[in-house]
Amino acid sequence: MRLFVSVDVDGLADGIAAIQQPFADAGGLRLTDPGQAHLTLKFLGDTDQRRLPDLTDAIETAVTDSGVAPFRAELGGLGVFPDLDYISVVWLGVREGSDPLTGLHEHIEERTTALGFDPEDHAFTPHVTLARMDHAGGKERVQHLVRSRDPTAGTLTVDAVCLTESTLTPDGPVYETVERFDLPG
Repeated sequence: MRLFVSVDVDGLADGIAAIQQPFADAGGLRLTDPGQAHLTLKFLGDTDQRRLPDLTDAIETAVTDSGVAPFRAELGGLGVFPDLDYISVVWLGVREGSDPLTGLHEHIEERTTALGFDPEDHAFTPHVTLARMDHAGGKERVQHLVRSRDPTAGTLTVDAVCLTESTLTPDGPVYETVERFDLPG
């Protein structure tokens, strides 16, 4: 099973699609499915199904220990990874709610690395992936759009964290919730 821990951004697909639209004609850019948009808190990778009980216990404990109660998050602003000179991912940021998301990430990171999952090798930046860049054909267009636009997709209430399975298909990844962990409060 290919797994990650995420927050669903249900209800914002239309806003995300509208933000993606100006990027549609950028060469080398592959847009993600706005209907499957999410905020990844921790990528776990290929995981033996026999590890699920320990993993779900660890995530549940992390969510409880974080003390993060349901909160509002506003998605807006654009960015790229790793930087504008070499773009691999175009993302939509979090304007409001990044502190509780970071708190959740840190507690989940601590609990999952204690189980032997690889630690993150970069700083956590809460975001929704809008597109992946396969080649630099449209790099200048992407750079211009990221520098000149400051869109907002909308606001959502974050009340749960999900353990999500990603199945890779020829048409792109398909995500399915394995387990949902409600935030305390």
